[in-house]
Amino acid sequence: MKRTTRRRAAAVLSAATLAGGLQLGAAPATGAAPRGGPAAGDLRLAGAGEAAVPDGWIVVLKDTRARAVPGVARDLVERSGGARLGHVYRAALHGFSATMSRARAERVSADSRVAYVRQDTRVRLDAKDLDERAIDETQPNAPWGLDRIDQRLLPLSGTYTYRTTAPDVRVYVIDTGLRTTHQEFGGRASVGVDTVGDGQNGNDCHGHGTHVGGIAAGRTYGVAKQARVVAVRVLNCQGSATTAGVVAGVDWVTGQKARPAVANMSIGGQASDVLDNAVRNSIRSGVTYAVSAGSAGSSTGACSTSPARLPEAVTVGASDRADRRASSSNHGQCVSLFAPGVQIPSAWKDSDTSTNTISGTSMATAHVAGAAALHLAFRPADTPAQVKRGLVDNATTGVLQGTPPVVPNKLLYTLYLPKPGHSV
Repeated sequence: MKRTTRRRAAAVLSAATLAGGLQLGAAPATGAAPRGGPAAGDLRLAGAGEAAVPDGWIVVLKDTRARAVPGVARDLVERSGGARLGHVYRAALHGFSATMSRARAERVSADSRVAYVRQDTRVRLDAKDLDERAIDETQPNAPWGLDRIDQRLLPLSGTYTYRTTAPDVRVYVIDTGLRTTHQEFGGRASVGVDTVGDGQNGNDCHGHGTHVGGIAAGRTYGVAKQARVVAVRVLNCQGSATTAGVVAGVDWVTGQKARPAVANMSIGGQASDVLDNAVRNSIRSGVTYAVSAGSAGSSTGACSTSPARLPEAVTVGASDRADRRASSSNHGQCVSLFAPGVQIPSAWKDSDTSTNTISGTSMATAHVAGAAALHLAFRPADTPAQVKRGLVDNATTGVLQGTPPVVPNKLLYTLYLPKPGHSV
């Protein structure tokens, strides 16, 4: 299962801040551009506010079968007269990334096999208040985030009650990798793919991925305490990535056949049709995506970033232990619900026992990814849309405080799942 995808050696990764139809089981459409998408031959440049990757381009093909994509990619690169092939996409998208000049990109876009060519951009992670200190002690009581999601109202009880550990659900952590040997994972963590290509082979040299993985599925800090955790490493040791590398990770997840599955994606950037299409197709393949709303403190920010703006995803904002919207959390109509995301303890990268306490919509998203795993443990045949509906419809309403009023006023709640001995 472990492998490393090809990557452009010249790609410069620089994200600064950490966070956020096909029917179930069907394969994505055969490379066709989505309805309403750009016409063949279209060259799409980075928009205002986007950080373009120098000479980085993503080529989306039209009617090309998955098995034919590598050959078409090589042919187009050769015909361009100097491009260098990067990632090849055969699941979430049909296409490839390449390093080439704008003139060569225009030449490639004119080929009849090409739907469009999109300039690659840098993406960021969506966490705030990172604290690099590792602590050695474990709290004897449930972390407040877990404590909050199993009860409707404050005050906190100091306990976390759960009705399944979700041992048959996979949680794909699309992030900085995992410290798979950490005691929080108890041998349940593995490396799926590493699209960075810096020799780390899925190891987390940053810390963020291990932290969110621990919230989703750690034995002490996790929501789904026995779920299988799979590292999809798309960000480097500085927490940086390109859209091309992230899409390669999503493409790999989409190609996996094991279900039920959840993807935790705490990555955000400017609106990207390529990333949106990849995540949308991955959701259509049957993977539920929990994505971060972003940490700009905006009522419209989630609607202008990818993949947060996707209605098919579960987009998550952050709350604090007093049921206030975190000041840095995006909110508004593109957010699905909120979850605990301020001063959340979890596993860290430095040793097999190290922990850290950090804040952001990333931490909130990981709570929801774990809750989605709990849902799927009871209802493994549910589609991502049904999982989202279960989480949103059963959330606690009207308790979140903020100025302006919090929209949506929904806070994650997990005990809607049946008690032992009751029917699903």
